[in-house]
Amino acid sequence: MTDLFTKLLGEELGPFGPLILIGVLGAVMILAALLMLMNKRRDPFDRLTDSSHGKDRHVKGAKLRDEKKVDKLQKYAAFLEPQNEEEYSAAQLTLIQAGYRGKNAVRMFHFSQFALGLSLLAFGLILAMIKSQTQELSTQAMIMHIILPGGIGYYFPKYWVTRRVEARKEEITNGFPDALDLMLVCVEAGQSLDQSIIRVAREIRSGFPALADEFDIVSFEIKAGKDKVNVLRDMAERAGVADVASFVTVLIQSQAFGTSIADALRIYAAEMRDKRVMRAEEAANKLPTKMTLATMMLTVPPLLIILIGPSVYDIYTLLNTTKF
Repeated sequence: MTDLFTKLLGEELGPFGPLILIGVLGAVMILAALLMLMNKRRDPFDRLTDSSHGKDRHVKGAKLRDEKKVDKLQKYAAFLEPQNEEEYSAAQLTLIQAGYRGKNAVRMFHFSQFALGLSLLAFGLILAMIKSQTQELSTQAMIMHIILPGGIGYYFPKYWVTRRVEARKEEITNGFPDALDLMLVCVEAGQSLDQSIIRVAREIRSGFPALADEFDIVSFEIKAGKDKVNVLRDMAERAGVADVASFVTVLIQSQAFGTSIADALRIYAAEMRDKRVMRAEEAANKLPTKMTLATMMLTVPPLLIILIGPSVYDIYTLLNTTKF
């Protein structure tokens, strides 16, 4: 069926039939999206703001213009943001764990996917047209030249965010034992937990900026009057690290039962140091297994050449000189 369809395209549109069809479909999809955006109804809140009068009208109008200048993608929010609340919350949490805490982070993420996908799709189309002028391309090769760059452009932002999340979690995991030691020193010196968090954030910023940012957010939220238990739980959710979640549980239980925070920090900091040593030992024990294949590939062939090579050469020479 595919061969028949390709043959009909070749007969009707020539050798550029599949290419023209893909371009027409892409143009139709873009035109349909633009028409839907143009027909989008205006927000009633905007009409209510425009209908206000006096100084309030000018102030609100100025604020609205400033917001529109800052947020140029607001009118495309229906296409650039998940409409399901759970999907939006999950995407926002992933971006926060990657270090992107902006209000428009989700919108910019989907816009980057859309823009990179279309840009590289157009690049693949141009590349396929150039190559088709110099050499004959099959239908599958032409489709791959067009779709593959578009797929790479679409999935590259997701790959980048995933790598950022993993790198940030690793940074928080590596810096957390040192942060606990510093916090223990501050608490034992007579400072409160809130002051200790501020001081630790300032001291570890040069080495572990991601963890320092989390402590800064905790201090700001506590100063704003938010409940400390909720602040600590939000920190554990933003970090996405099991050690931080356990630390938050220890602090909440210590506060709930009235036990000494210094004792809890001392015990938990010792456990974190032991876990860091265990992770280093685990990585060291995995290293010989990972090096086995590379060692065999790099050492066995040269060894075989050195040991068997002369014998193979002698046998080859003997067979060529011997007359049967």
